[in-house]
Amino acid sequence: MRLDAVSDLLAQQDGVVTRRQLLDAELSQAHVETLLRRRELVVVHPGVYLTHTGAPTWSQRSWAAVLYAGRSALHVESALHQPGKHPDPKGPIHVAVDWTRRVVPQDGVRIHRVRELEDKVQWNLSPPRVRLEVAAVEAAHRAADDLGAISALAAPVGSRRTVAGRLRAEIERRGRLRRRDLLTSLLADLERGTHSVLEHGYLVRVLRPHGLPEPTSQQVAVTSGDRTEYRDVGHADLDMSVELDGTLHDGSEARDDDADRDLDDLARGKITPRLRYRQVFATPCRTASLLAVLFQARGWSGAPHACSAPGCEVGGTSS
Repeated sequence: MRLDAVSDLLAQQDGVVTRRQLLDAELSQAHVETLLRRRELVVVHPGVYLTHTGAPTWSQRSWAAVLYAGRSALHVESALHQPGKHPDPKGPIHVAVDWTRRVVPQDGVRIHRVRELEDKVQWNLSPPRVRLEVAAVEAAHRAADDLGAISALAAPVGSRRTVAGRLRAEIERRGRLRRRDLLTSLLADLERGTHSVLEHGYLVRVLRPHGLPEPTSQQVAVTSGDRTEYRDVGHADLDMSVELDGTLHDGSEARDDDADRDLDDLARGKITPRLRYRQVFATPCRTASLLAVLFQARGWSGAPHACSAPGCEVGGTSS
């Protein structure tokens, strides 16, 4: 007898199987040991095997982690990926288990003990996953910085996998949550199509700490042919505006529209820097340094200064 007795199970679990499943399929302990010795089975975690000797795929690593942990589900980043899109295919697999259980972590497996786990998991998925909204809010809570927290909520909304209202309900349900005000404001922006979080970050992270000129207006109307669009912050005294682009689109048509708007501005002799969350929340000093060059080229007579952040690039050499 080879592995034919568990062929359906192997197909469902992407070539991953546990010792218990093999024994339940009436393979003997001796037979399992023989398959291991012949390398027809390879140990991934204690009691969890793979049916080939090559590097396991992300899917196989996920199955191995969940099967190793017992009744469990993918969590945080591991529950948020879209099929075929793994930002860090070699990164750890995050697995949620019930709060009352203790599971020894393995290499490449992070164990999260979660209260009321049964109600937070989509057990019908293969492998099971913590519900997207729960996983996204937890990922935002654990994020190392504001940009990571923003991305954890903005990405699933931008990809239309959930809506802001469901994420807000999960935030309201939770007790302790880091950056609650920031995340709540972000979700309000996503619902209304405004960019107040980005605009506030532009003022308090990019402009003011570095002594750059304040905008003369917000939501500047710009007419091009029969079309009226809006620029988020205007610097009329410098004959320029800065577009704070909080959109989360990935489609080529949307990027083409962005290019058309930028080209319209250039044709009118204007420049319109386009800033997104990364430029404002991840690299505000570098953004300020580059904006200062643009502002001075447009007639600003002031001088920027470094902020209190270690290694601020303003006043130095930006890369």
